[in-house]
Amino acid sequence: MRLVLYTGKGGVGKTTTAATTGLCAADRGRRTLVVSADTAHSLGDVLETRLRSEPTELAPRFFAMEVDARTEMAKHWGAVREYLISIFRFQGIEAVVAEELALLPGMEELTTLLAVEEYAARGGFEFTVIDCAPTDSTLRLLTLPDVAHRALRVLLRVQQAIATVVTPLAQNLIPVPLPDAAFFREADALIYKKLRTLHERITGPETSVRMVVTPEKMVIDEARRAYTDLCLFGIPCDAVILNRILPPEAREEDFFRDWMRIQEERRQEVQDLFAPLPVLGAPLEADEVTGLAALRAHGAKLFCDKDPTALLSCAPKMRFAGSKTEGYRVEIPLPNADRASLDVAKVADELIVTTGVRRRAIKLPRRMLRLDLAHAKYEANRLTVRFATRSDGEESAPTTQAQTEASNLAPVGAPAGAQTGASASEPHATHICVECEAENPNLSHSGVSRRPEDT
Repeated sequence: MRLVLYTGKGGVGKTTTAATTGLCAADRGRRTLVVSADTAHSLGDVLETRLRSEPTELAPRFFAMEVDARTEMAKHWGAVREYLISIFRFQGIEAVVAEELALLPGMEELTTLLAVEEYAARGGFEFTVIDCAPTDSTLRLLTLPDVAHRALRVLLRVQQAIATVVTPLAQNLIPVPLPDAAFFREADALIYKKLRTLHERITGPETSVRMVVTPEKMVIDEARRAYTDLCLFGIPCDAVILNRILPPEAREEDFFRDWMRIQEERRQEVQDLFAPLPVLGAPLEADEVTGLAALRAHGAKLFCDKDPTALLSCAPKMRFAGSKTEGYRVEIPLPNADRASLDVAKVADELIVTTGVRRRAIKLPRRMLRLDLAHAKYEANRLTVRFATRSDGEESAPTTQAQTEASNLAPVGAPAGAQTGASASEPHATHICVECEAENPNLSHSGVSRRPEDT
């Protein structure tokens, strides 16, 4: 199943673009589902109909739905939710408030992916479009399967081992609700099966993210940072939608003349920042784009002769390369990364890469486990980390299981400088400085040429 996710800053037109894409695909013969992942659902408003938590057919082959987080959470891990509610109720919290608190951070986003994966497993749709929440929530949505799987699997294993012995004895001694076998069955299924499946779906060849921007500086800057973070986690982007472009006739009006000049500069900036991704232009319409007729007309202008379901470009991927004689290396595409925040460390059998406020732990292949970090360089929007054995032929000490599990407790995705579960002083953690190519003084941080008046 082909899956496309639309993200961007709030108010840039993600919902309209997602609905337009889905309807355009359905009109071209693909059985399509559009799903709202934003807790403040507005997909029904754009489609001018009331949507439910089950797919509703609005036109031939065109379905839409707004995910109900509570319903999905009860369906996938009701025992976990009930246990959380019992804990809050034990503390004196009212039932309604306890139910709200049981929706832990990230769960609403995660339930959307679980719902999409369920329909993908059924095979009922050829093409699915997800209307995501604003950028930061989308990044949490897309990185959650990778982050949660690492952070929870060790804690669950320890907790389950303790609970197996303690719970039968403690239930008659203390009044605090304790997790039962159903809780651990659902938690285990979530962490070891569902999260792994979601991660494979998100990073798979049939999934891509499309960023929606408008010709405004703050919007473009946020999208630039999101693009870097998505590349760090290996989530492919295949296009950028530049929305609300003024029509050519606006040049004839004095008020819009400067706006047109700024818009052209912003368009060039977007093309430079996100190259080689294609930039699709969507015009500023005379009225709000709501209803099927208006969405069809908008889709014809947005996609022209392009197939909305196609993979519009192929993003470069992380790769392991080299040999025993010339040394091994890891190459990670990181477009427009903040050079000052780049950090690389080897902790146990993982390579920890930090950029901005995101951190990813990359499992190293077996042939690199015993090698030391030799060199790291950021150049041409790519981070290259090289490994080398010790000059005397002696290899690093093998990693123990305890060290590996300690590194799995690292708060991946936490801000740079946060504790990683192992410091540079520990024998199994080594940091290395990242060498960066010299920046052109005539370039701004985004890589766009400065005008003389800007300097």
